[in-house]
Amino acid sequence: FHMLSFSELTTKLFKSHHNYFLSAQDFKSQMVDDVNDVRIIGAITVVVLLCITFAGMAWEAKAQILFFIAIMLSLINYFVGTVIPPNTEKESVGFFGYRGDIFVENLLPSYRGPNGYFFRLFAIFFPAATGILSGVNICGDLKDPTGGIPKGTLLAILWTTLSYLLISVTCAATVVRDASGNVNDSLALKNFTTQCSGLGCKLGWNFDRCEQNHTCSHGLANNLRILTTVSGWGILITIGVFAATLSSALGFLVSAPKIFQCLCKDNIYPYIGFFGKGYGKNNEPLRGYCLMFCIAMAFILIGDLNTIVPLISNFFLCSYGLINFSTFHASITKSPGWRPEYHYYSPWMSLFGAILSFLLMFLFTWWAALITFCIMLFLLGYVSYTKPKINWGSSHQAGFYNMALSFSMSLTGVEDHVKNFRPQCLVLTGPPNVRPALVDFVGTFTKNISLMICGNIIMSSFPQHSTDMLVDWLNQRKVRSFYTSFTADSLKEGAHDLMQASGLGKLKPNTLVLGYKMNWQESAAFVHIYQNQKEFYCQVFLHTKGICLGVSTENISDDGLDEQVRSVFQTKQGRKSIDIYWISDDGGLTLLVPYLLTRRNRWKKSKLRVFILGDQETMKEDRKDMKMLLKRFRLEIEDVVIITDVDKPPLAKNLQRYEESIAPFRLCEEQAGGDVQELKRLSPWKVSDKDLEAIKPKVCRTLRLNEIIKKNSIHAALVVISLPVPEVTCPSSLYMSWLDALSYGIHCPALLIRGNQENVMTFYCQ
Repeated sequence: FHMLSFSELTTKLFKSHHNYFLSAQDFKSQMVDDVNDVRIIGAITVVVLLCITFAGMAWEAKAQILFFIAIMLSLINYFVGTVIPPNTEKESVGFFGYRGDIFVENLLPSYRGPNGYFFRLFAIFFPAATGILSGVNICGDLKDPTGGIPKGTLLAILWTTLSYLLISVTCAATVVRDASGNVNDSLALKNFTTQCSGLGCKLGWNFDRCEQNHTCSHGLANNLRILTTVSGWGILITIGVFAATLSSALGFLVSAPKIFQCLCKDNIYPYIGFFGKGYGKNNEPLRGYCLMFCIAMAFILIGDLNTIVPLISNFFLCSYGLINFSTFHASITKSPGWRPEYHYYSPWMSLFGAILSFLLMFLFTWWAALITFCIMLFLLGYVSYTKPKINWGSSHQAGFYNMALSFSMSLTGVEDHVKNFRPQCLVLTGPPNVRPALVDFVGTFTKNISLMICGNIIMSSFPQHSTDMLVDWLNQRKVRSFYTSFTADSLKEGAHDLMQASGLGKLKPNTLVLGYKMNWQESAAFVHIYQNQKEFYCQVFLHTKGICLGVSTENISDDGLDEQVRSVFQTKQGRKSIDIYWISDDGGLTLLVPYLLTRRNRWKKSKLRVFILGDQETMKEDRKDMKMLLKRFRLEIEDVVIITDVDKPPLAKNLQRYEESIAPFRLCEEQAGGDVQELKRLSPWKVSDKDLEAIKPKVCRTLRLNEIIKKNSIHAALVVISLPVPEVTCPSSLYMSWLDALSYGIHCPALLIRGNQENVMTFYCQ
C-alpha cells in the first residue's frame, strides 16, 4: 500500500510540471505508461529499502528520524498555509481560507462514482492508520517493552487521530468541493450573462459549468493533491508524503519479518522454518526480509492502489480482531498469568473492538472477508490437527482448564444412572509403550466416550521414565488416555494404592483392566493384584497370544519411546466374528464391551455371536429366550449358540497340564506335620489339598469349556469370556491357574470380563 502510494505520487510528478502553489500543468514525462511507471518506480524503491533493512536496525532508525523530521515540517507547512490569505489563482482551484459556509457545505457526505460509498472509501483510507502497531511488532528490540509498548501505541493513536482529524477539518473549512481551476471564471473579472448558483457564486466564482458537466478537475472532491495547494510551500507537502509512505513501508518491511521469524521458530507450519534463521548480534531475519521483499514486489506489480487496498485492509482488520478477541478471552478465563498493567483496560472494550473489526471486514469487501476467514480457519484447523509441540501459555489452555473444572464440579452433583453407564478404565500398563496391545484394546472402546487411565507403578529398584515422554507416546499413537504413576515399595502395595487414588470426582475408574501375564508363575506379586478392591471394580483380563501384557517391571530404555509397534488391535478385522461366552450374568458388561468395539471402523464389519450354557432338551427354548433378551437390549447379534456338552470330562492331557501348572504352588503338608493353617498364614498364595478338592469340579468344567472355545471360535477375531468368580478363600495362585486353563491355547486374543452384578445396560422400555 505505502509503496504503491509513493510510486503513484512520483509518477504523477513525472507527468506534471508543478509550481507548488497552484495545480499541475501537463508536462507529459513518462517512461512507459502510467501503470508500468508505477511498477518500475515501486520496484526500484523497494530495493533501496531492502538495502537499508540489510544494513541493520541502526540504519533503519536513522532513516526513520529523517522521515519524521520531514513529516513534521510538512504538517507545519500545511497548517501555516491554511491561514495565508488566498490569491486569485488559489481561489480558482477552490481554496478560499477559513469560512463557516464552506465547512457547513462540506459537512454532509457527497459520494461519487461506482465506488462512492462510505465503506469503500473507509477501506481505502484504513491502511493509513495501520502503523500504530509498528512498535509492537519490534518489541523484541525495545529496551523496555512493558512500558514502551502501551505508551508508544497510545501516543501513536493520539497523534495520528489528532493529525488526521485536524487535516480533515481544516480542508473541509477552506476548500470547496468543485472548482474549475480557470481564473476566467471569476465574477470580478468577467460579467456572466447567465445566472450562477451554488456556493461558488457567494464567493465570487462561477463553477456551474464544470459542476453540471462533472468535469471539474479541482476542489476538495477532485484534486488528490489538494494539500499541496493549501500549504505554504507545496514542495514540502510532496516531501512529507514521500517521507510518510517510505517510513511506513520501511517500518513494515522491518517489523513483519520479525513477527514471521517467531512463527517460523515455533515450527507450527511446514516448510517455513527456513525463514526463521537469524544473523548477527541482533538475530536479524535476513531471509525473512527477502521473503517480504518478494511479497511487496508482487503487490507492486499489480500496479493499482485501489485494487489492493481493500484486500490489505481486510487482513489488517482480521489481525486486529484476533488481537482484541485474544485479550478478551485471556480476561474471561481469569488466568493468573494475565495481568495487564493498563489501568483503564476493559475486556468488554476488547470484545467490542473484535466484533467491530470482523463486521467491518464484511462491510468493506464481503468476498475478501470470506477468503480471509477461510484462510484463518484452515491455519487454525491445521494447528489443531497436528498439535505441534509448542507451548505459548495461551488463553485457549486457560479456557479449557476452566471448562474442565466447571464441568467436573457440576458432574459431582449428578446421580449415576444405568443409562449413562460408561466403562471408565484404570489400565495397569506400566510404561504404556511396553504393552501397546493392551493400550490399543482399551483405547479402541473408550476413545471419545469414556475415561481411560494408564497406571504405572514405579519401584525404586527399577529405572523411571519421563512422564512427558510417555504422554507423547500415547499422543503419537492417538490414544486418548491419561497417564498416572505411583511410587511404591512393592508392586502389590502400589497397585492397591493406585486403585484407591485414581480419578477425580465422578471421573473415577469403575473398571480395572490388566493384561494376562504369560509367566504369571514367576511373578508372585501379580497373583495378588486381582484380590485388591475386587468388590469396587469390574475386572477385565486381556490375554493376547504371544504378547506379554499386564503389570511388569522390565528394564525399558527411553530410546524405545518413539517406536510405534503395530498391534493386532490396529488392524482391520474384516468380517470375522467376536465370540461372547456369556457363562454367567454379570450385569451386562460382557455384552457391552464387544458392542462398543463394533462401533469402531476396524471392527464395524465384525459379527457378534453369543454362546450360553444350556440343556439339550430345552435348547430351542433357551435360544429363543436369549434372542428375545438380546433384542430387548437392542444389540445386533448374528447368532446365539447353546453349549450342551460342557459337563463332559476334559481331555487327560489338558488336565495333566493344569496339574503341572499348579504344582509349584502346592503345600507340602507332610513336612508341615499337620499344621496347614500356619503354612497358609505364612504363604497365603500356597494351595492345599483341600483347596484343590474344593475347586476340582469347576476346573474340570473350565478345561472342557476351553476345549469348546478352541473348537468353535477357530476363526474368531476376539473371544470374550465371563471371568470366573472365585471363593473368598481361594488362593490367588490357584485362581490364576484356573484362568490359565480357561484361556490356554486360544489362537486369538481372549478377553475375560466380570462385572460387579450391577446392570450396565437397559431394556428399551426402561
